[in-house]
Amino acid sequence: MSFFIGTSIGKDALETKGWWKSHQWLVLRRLSQLGLLGLFLLGPWAGIWIVKGNLSSSLTLNVLPLTDPYVLLQSIATGHWPQATALIGASIVLGFYALFGGRAYCAWVCPVNPITDFAAWLRLRLGIRGGAHLSRDARYWILAMTLVVSAATGSVAWEWINPVTLLHRGLLFGGALAWAVVVIVFLFDLFVIQRGWCGRACPVGATYSLIGLKSTVRISAKKRSACNDCADCYAVCPEPLILKIPLKGGPAGASPVVLSPNCTNCGRCIDVCSKDVFFFSTRFDKSPCTEHKAASGQSQPSV
Repeated sequence: MSFFIGTSIGKDALETKGWWKSHQWLVLRRLSQLGLLGLFLLGPWAGIWIVKGNLSSSLTLNVLPLTDPYVLLQSIATGHWPQATALIGASIVLGFYALFGGRAYCAWVCPVNPITDFAAWLRLRLGIRGGAHLSRDARYWILAMTLVVSAATGSVAWEWINPVTLLHRGLLFGGALAWAVVVIVFLFDLFVIQRGWCGRACPVGATYSLIGLKSTVRISAKKRSACNDCADCYAVCPEPLILKIPLKGGPAGASPVVLSPNCTNCGRCIDVCSKDVFFFSTRFDKSPCTEHKAASGQSQPSV
């Protein structure tokens, strides 16, 4: 059974590669997201304190501090210099995502991602098209605005409405406000803008995009000559614009490596491609590839 049941997306990959090969990165992402969330809930729910805190700031095994760099920036903006453990924790996070791709956080860690993915799937199933327009740069303006508000109010502004924090709080303590914000994000993606929250509005994702500007781990379309223009990769990619040049070659035979910092390294393009065009590589991959041949009669979808 395909994740996109009731549609043709991923059908060829399912028939060609089997269920696991056509869903492996999706399954691994969900296990990562649920596993990490479970570690945070294990202490309050079962009294097993492997991790204390939340995704904004945590301490693992009473030894390893981790701090969200975005939260740290807001804290500095308030005029309160953070403690050494917070600086160490942010440095560890920065180093990790600078290597593995900043927005890998969005695909592999963020517990709101399954909710927005579900909204995208349901939107497709219901045939909802169109919607409001919001620039993809809006997330960077929201990022800047929250820093200004933090400085003006002396508080970490985004944490007032951060869906990640509120989801965590809702699971632990309940509360109408916590769940209301999560529901609003879901409805926003379902009815207002396709993949609007992660792709256009979330300042956390914007922060990790900046962190991953020069990250090492990347998706490559080195086998792009095998592409049959089915467009399934565009349909599942949360940032479909980033695939155009690596897949089609672009001017002067551009690199097949996806170098955009907006890539979430989710691996769904790998899953749904029946021709195995995509795979994980590095930004330094210079191995030759065969350029994309003439289109087979199907046109590239608008994204």
